[in-house]
Amino acid sequence: MIELIQFPFSPFCLPTRRILEFSGAKFKIINVPAQERSLVWKLTRGQYYGVPTLRNGKKVIFDDTDDQQIVAKYLDAKLKLGLFPAAQEGVQSLLWRYIENDIEGATFRLNDIYYRENLPANQQLQYLRFKERKFGRGCIAQWHRDQKVWLKKLETSLVPFEQMLAHSEFLLADRPLFVDFDLFGMLENFLYSGHYQLPKSHPNLREWHGCMKSIKLA
Repeated sequence: MIELIQFPFSPFCLPTRRILEFSGAKFKIINVPAQERSLVWKLTRGQYYGVPTLRNGKKVIFDDTDDQQIVAKYLDAKLKLGLFPAAQEGVQSLLWRYIENDIEGATFRLNDIYYRENLPANQQLQYLRFKERKFGRGCIAQWHRDQKVWLKKLETSLVPFEQMLAHSEFLLADRPLFVDFDLFGMLENFLYSGHYQLPKSHPNLREWHGCMKSIKLA
């Protein structure tokens, strides 16, 4: 059985989890604290500490690159999902970079504002410390002050997807491809705290999101 090592609101774990749910394959979730990666370090024999990481029997799969989607491509090949058709390779590569930069840059900040609600008390200090070491002291408080700015940035960044979905049920095809799951995961990260809704100005995106939430492999 495939095991997914993750933490629940990670914008990069959420697409992987949804792909597994979509596939119908049996899998097990192992949640680790957001800033405690010793299990991943052990499983990868000191090669990696990030999530998502997969374990399938003796095989451990992790993506230690910025642009290869190793975990997703492993699941695609193993479960025969057709998420990476050759004809869409270049377009998907461009789109997932945009999704994992422009979209994720807004969604994680908006979700991190509520980190105290998302995490148990004994994990909050390490999470805050990690964020401030990476983004500067007081970063989360600043994001909270700039919340409306980040909401507007997200709404604007989603416009191309709203336009694409005006003409197609999914982003690039008549079925979901990897970029659909990637965008879905970023938006689920945004919605995780329960404080937000998808922009009302993007009805096509809202309809697509509802479909992506429940769709299963035919």
